[in-house]
Amino acid sequence: MSIYVGNLSYEVVQDDLKKVFLEYGTVKSVQLPVDRETGRVRGFAFVEMGTDAEELAAIEALDGAEWMGRNLKVNKAKPKSDSGSFGGDRRGGGAGGGGGGGGYSRRY
Repeated sequence: MSIYVGNLSYEVVQDDLKKVFLEYGTVKSVQLPVDRETGRVRGFAFVEMGTDAEELAAIEALDGAEWMGRNLKVNKAKPKSDSGSFGGDRRGGGAGGGGGGGGYSRRY
């Protein structure tokens, strides 16, 4: 599991973020997404810690904490694939069912 860190300063770099999370345990990875067009960080990151206990300690300590002039939003990251496919299936099924039903009614 990884941690979502939001409301980051646009001045943050990976090493700064890693140092903050190292206070709570082993940091396996830090991902700091960059906007493709501007090259600027996007204001959020994902941090993977060594254990669930370390992640929980970091979340509890840092959620709402002020860092680099901003109040951080820190919580467990939600898997992109699970939420994306669920939303897609739900929308696709609803739209397909409505469209298919309408077409079927007109034929008979």
